[in-house]
Amino acid sequence: MFKNKTLLITGGTGSFGNAVLNRFLNTDIGEIRIFSRDEKKQDDMRQHYNLPKIKYYIGDVRDSESIRNAMKGVDFTFHAAALKQVPSCEFFPTEAVRTNVLGCENVLNAAVENNVKRVIVLSTDKAVYPINAMGMSKALSEKVMVAKSRNLNNSGIVFCGTRYGNVMASRGSVIPLFVEQIMKGKPLTITDPNMTRFMMTLDDAVDLVLFAFQNGEPGDIFVQKAPASTIDTLAKALLELYKSDSELRIIGTRHGEKLYETLINREEMVKTIDLGSYYRIPADTRDLNYNRYFIEGETQISQMDEYTSHNTHRLSLEETKELLLKIDFIWNDVKKLSVSNK
Repeated sequence: MFKNKTLLITGGTGSFGNAVLNRFLNTDIGEIRIFSRDEKKQDDMRQHYNLPKIKYYIGDVRDSESIRNAMKGVDFTFHAAALKQVPSCEFFPTEAVRTNVLGCENVLNAAVENNVKRVIVLSTDKAVYPINAMGMSKALSEKVMVAKSRNLNNSGIVFCGTRYGNVMASRGSVIPLFVEQIMKGKPLTITDPNMTRFMMTLDDAVDLVLFAFQNGEPGDIFVQKAPASTIDTLAKALLELYKSDSELRIIGTRHGEKLYETLINREEMVKTIDLGSYYRIPADTRDLNYNRYFIEGETQISQMDEYTSHNTHRLSLEETKELLLKIDFIWNDVKKLSVSNK
């Protein structure tokens, strides 16, 4: 499917962009375009990979012209560019809107203009029942994607989305912070020990996008079933893996944080399709002529619970340690510790 095709990754210098890039390096894809505003990270990637099939485009999704230029000749797009730090988006909500909402619209408009066949828009659990600016802006980006998918008609273009839980060790996540605190002998700063978060690896994240790519219809949103851990269990698992006696220090929740995250809300569960390891949330294809839907009796009400990090499989301490060891730098650290202690 990707043979001799061109893939564009917005936000391509981030954690997800690097993971996708590694997945496609040894395939027969023709060209991978990395689009981001960080010239230093692009230069680091260029020197690291040194491959002619990888092309680099400096730009910002806020600038419609820069994304339009990068989109020329593209077959498929993974849209990962976003502002995703919850506290910073709380203090600068307009910036979140400009990148996450208007930037998403710029990407989709450029895709239509250039007849890009498939665009996968990455979203987050924070977009469901959002209480913070980051989640609200990502919820709106989902709405932009679904709304534009309604106008594609028989163009052959597909816009669909994915929602993630916490991607372990991604940029800005708590795991690298905890590891840094352990290595420096500092206390681990915990917001709320009972707070739960979905736990996904970067490979899981790539798998979800590829599943959406292969199975998505216009306006679909895909969710991968994932386990969850409390912050307390996560911190204790890291302390055991690193054989650290650092203390846990509770500092209270930060701006805009939830006790638990939701990947599918109660209203969406009415129409959600269980695909085994994934859920598919199809778009609402009704138009604004609601009278005929009332006549046809669209009165179904959800009796199902939403899908949250509180009601999914809860990881034990040992299960959390096992999952953490799938992260390369943690595995390497633990291996070194094991050798040094012999």
